[in-house]
Amino acid sequence: MWEVCGNICPRPTSNGMKAEISLEVAPREAKEKLVSLRKAGKMPAIFYGRKQASTSITVSAVEFSKVFKKAGESGVVTLKTKSSDMDSLIYAVDRDPVTETFRHADFYVFEKGQKIKVKVPLEFTGVSVAVKDLGGVLVKALREVEIEATPKDLPHVLSVDISKLANFGDQVIVKDIVLPEGVAFVANLEEVVASVYLPKEEVIEEVPVDLTKIEVEKKGKEVKEGEEGAEVTPADKAPAKADAKGEAKPKK
Repeated sequence: MWEVCGNICPRPTSNGMKAEISLEVAPREAKEKLVSLRKAGKMPAIFYGRKQASTSITVSAVEFSKVFKKAGESGVVTLKTKSSDMDSLIYAVDRDPVTETFRHADFYVFEKGQKIKVKVPLEFTGVSVAVKDLGGVLVKALREVEIEATPKDLPHVLSVDISKLANFGDQVIVKDIVLPEGVAFVANLEEVVASVYLPKEEVIEEVPVDLTKIEVEKKGKEVKEGEEGAEVTPADKAPAKADAKGEAKPKK
């Protein structure tokens, strides 16, 4: 599983202070089997550059993991050979899709004084008054920004001060980020890095009630005709009239 470090590799874990990072490398013969190399604790790799021919090498798998954690994509890695030292950047890595251990790496060797374009992660610092006191929501629009510099001037991270976000609608844009000497932005200077907005209140919609459709329950127990307590009408109390023969006529 290949990863191009200019886009998605893990970021360096340092606090932005630069320190020399070096890695011992050895030439690799084409006939060497990669399985045997990895079993011996070594990792195949390659380095190349604008004026540097592509060269196959081997490195210590354990040492490379340490170097990668420190350098990330913007840290300069000095490749130490028996004949010379070369400054480089880790350009791409290959990992095992299951164990995620490193299987291969590409190093880009650059010339002294050559400027390089890389994306550097942003570190948000400070406290926004609009967020803390006004209940605003902080939106981080960018997590990294592209810069250009010589490798020796490349910062590991860039700090973004969000304490400037005091009111709703305030923004931090790219040109507000303070750059070290010798570093320039490649990204759009007007692009928004962070902002604060007022959260919208949830509106509960009231459903109108049609009172004409509400049935009113009758109070009391309904008593059926013929049961004790049933109401008797005057017609029920009146005796039946007798006919001429003295027989009573049934009520209609």
